[in-house]
Amino acid sequence: MPTRPNPDDLLDRVMRDEDRQARGRLKIFFGSSAGVGKTYAMLAAARSLQEQGEQVLAGIVETHGRADTEAMLDGIERLPLRSTQYRDRTLHEFDLDAALERKPTFILVDELAHSNVPGSRHAKRWQDIEELLHAGIHVYTTVNVQHIESLNDVVGQITGIRVHETIPDHVFDEADDVTLVDLPPDELLQRLKEGKVYLPQQAEKAGRNFFRKGNLLALREIALRRTADRVDADMREYRADRSIVQLWQTKERIVVAIGARADEDKLVRAAARLAAKLQADWLAVHVDAPSWPRVTLAGRERILKNLKLAQSLGAETASITGEDVAQALVQFARSRNAGKLVIGQSHGGGWKRWWRKNLAERIAANGQDIDVYTVARPEESVRDDSVRTPVEETRDDSGRLRRRRGYLWATVSCAVTTALASWLIAYLHPANVIMLYLVGVMIVAVRYGRSASALASIMSVLAFDFFFVAPRFSISVSDAQYLITLLVMLAVSLFISSLASRMRHQANVAMLREARAGNLYMLGKELAAVLTLEQILEIGRRHLGAVFGAKTAFCLPDSGENVRVAAPEEHDAHALQDVDLGVAQWVYDNDQAAGRGTATLPAAQALYLPLNATMRTRGVLAFVAEDPLQLALPENRQMLEIFCSQIAMAIERLHYAEVAQDALVTMESERLRNSLLSAISHDLRTPLTSLVGSAEALARQPSLGADEREMAVTISEQSQRMSGLVENLLDMARLQSGGITLNRQWNSIEEVVGTALRLLNKTLGERRVETHLPADLPLVRFDAVLIERVFANLIENAVKYAPAGEIIVVDARANAGMMEISVIDRGPGFPAGMEERAFEKFTRGDTESSTPGVGLGLAICRAIIDAHGGAIRALPGDAGRGARVCFTLPLDKPPALPEEE
Repeated sequence: MPTRPNPDDLLDRVMRDEDRQARGRLKIFFGSSAGVGKTYAMLAAARSLQEQGEQVLAGIVETHGRADTEAMLDGIERLPLRSTQYRDRTLHEFDLDAALERKPTFILVDELAHSNVPGSRHAKRWQDIEELLHAGIHVYTTVNVQHIESLNDVVGQITGIRVHETIPDHVFDEADDVTLVDLPPDELLQRLKEGKVYLPQQAEKAGRNFFRKGNLLALREIALRRTADRVDADMREYRADRSIVQLWQTKERIVVAIGARADEDKLVRAAARLAAKLQADWLAVHVDAPSWPRVTLAGRERILKNLKLAQSLGAETASITGEDVAQALVQFARSRNAGKLVIGQSHGGGWKRWWRKNLAERIAANGQDIDVYTVARPEESVRDDSVRTPVEETRDDSGRLRRRRGYLWATVSCAVTTALASWLIAYLHPANVIMLYLVGVMIVAVRYGRSASALASIMSVLAFDFFFVAPRFSISVSDAQYLITLLVMLAVSLFISSLASRMRHQANVAMLREARAGNLYMLGKELAAVLTLEQILEIGRRHLGAVFGAKTAFCLPDSGENVRVAAPEEHDAHALQDVDLGVAQWVYDNDQAAGRGTATLPAAQALYLPLNATMRTRGVLAFVAEDPLQLALPENRQMLEIFCSQIAMAIERLHYAEVAQDALVTMESERLRNSLLSAISHDLRTPLTSLVGSAEALARQPSLGADEREMAVTISEQSQRMSGLVENLLDMARLQSGGITLNRQWNSIEEVVGTALRLLNKTLGERRVETHLPADLPLVRFDAVLIERVFANLIENAVKYAPAGEIIVVDARANAGMMEISVIDRGPGFPAGMEERAFEKFTRGDTESSTPGVGLGLAICRAIIDAHGGAIRALPGDAGRGARVCFTLPLDKPPALPEEE
């Protein structure tokens, strides 16, 4: 039943609603694996929006050649892709700037986990989507379960395949809507066999590896559970927004309350067994309340140990504060929609049960809708101080000294108040004297706590009775009314002492929280302004030393993923000198804490923590505190982990800033080089044309002798070769600058191959070229001039490297939506390891070869094929002899031919 909401919560809700109204909405189509129909479902939703009159733009949609998906895309306006040069290849990426300029109501951006080309504004596509959402654009996208960061390793263990493109969990959790696209494994395997998921050769390989039925069943369950967790989180947010305290038993959830007893691990294991039996989520929580007995440092260490145990058994852990343990536990359980609460309960209880209910009874009174499970435990195990360290003994000695000081000041306060009252009794009514004693009790309670103030209360009552109530200087009371006065005075004194003690506890908690928030603020503020890695590490060492009194060292990875200690500045008092690089390397590789205070390599002198950022682990922190038990406090350990996270995020931000700067420098260098090549080529083109014409005219003169005519022919041939190189340079510059617009028309492969062979008639000479072109080859939509250039370059390469008399073969065939074309020769083939590098600019297969050329032919071929949306690769020839260069062009549906009359 709804109750009156908290005003702060209402204000926070209003602010969140305002942010949501200004921000676009993100809808994720979520699936267990490729082929379940996420993109198809997204396009179906987009079509429904169009029918409702909404403006929908397809930013980037990966159809993977699936005909049914392509058909769904018809009628939806597509945003032109952005062409980007990367390693001499033209890649087509989502154009974020164009999308922001268009600013449609809805935009489709497929494959949320996609990694952008290096040099792009953002490293990941989900970051592009964040910018679209901030601009107020609604986004539809897709993602598979294996791409969620927290599930990546789980899926990798099941399938044996670890994907490297992931999204942070918060991106998925903060989406406005998640639609699960589900398909039974048998139906998905049938789609795979029918070629509706991958091409036939890819489908066969996928069926043997990833797409096994067991894998698909496990992935389906993980996707369903992750979606259910999100729905549960949405439900809890709905209940919190509307201040609904009544439990909605939509899912079993258990909360176990952990204290400082030595046998609390028994309680944790019992809760874990109960959660496993009920197949429920469970949470382990510790309540820090002034109503509980004082917890020693040994108890604090046990609390942290048991919270770690619960976390290792699958629980979510938390540490909360509250004035009353029972009320705090009930409020926490309701906030997490947990219907069962597990606590430990001692037998007996003695005289305390007569005036105070036990914890289970108080929980039952506060939360009648919560089931309470009690785990029996012996009374004598409340304390276990058999194993004590010197530090603990020193701390406890200090605590005993403080309590004794409090008792002394309680006695002094009572004596001073009595002396003052003796002087003022002639002028004051006895009731006002009581007020003086109450002031003294309050001062002692604020300064020294509950036990000292309780002593002051009792001593004040006795002193008032002894010195100021007739008969004086006697404990006896002659007037029965004074007996009531004394009892009321004692009750009020004890109440004031208890209230003042609670206020003192709350003030201490507030000061600690303020100190933590201030430390985090100062660290974040300084890290936001740094420009170098050395500054980040110096700030981290300084703040960790100031807050925790610790010596620290940062271990960062090199290019080989081996961690090395980052050298600190000279005379740095907070620098740790003795670092075990073996432990640090293990922490970096496994992304888990190790060293002192952990279950892994506990004999190490330091605590080693991974520096986890959004994308990856950025290094390791080695940490040695002056007080070994300082991290026994859960809040201190949590604060240390937040420090590590902020330092890691600063390192990652600096890394990506350097990557972006390097990419800009590379792009500018490439642009200048292309401009220079273009300018030089233009300047050489005119004199070369004149030289070729003059040499050919001179060779035709009848008056020349045989030697002079041969020299003129040589000049003409070499000039033509130089002219061809200049043309290659010009073409490369135009392709990389985007200065060439494709003139796509429906063409026949046979015609383009024939034209290329006629142009190469002089180059071929006596060489034979066989064409294996089936008569039923379909028409292909491409730029005939550019594809003719591709054939010319490939055949010319074959002529250069193949021995004289060997046949050159041109082969073409249609295969699964692509036209595959190969040029095969019987030459020496590509050197080992050069199959990919051969397509880089100014790269030749054999640098010591006397064959002329500058290494631009294959680079131009790749640029042209990439611009057409195809792919080109180098392969060994038949029977391992020679070379085969194969490229593909996408096959579209050709236009219908007019019927003959």
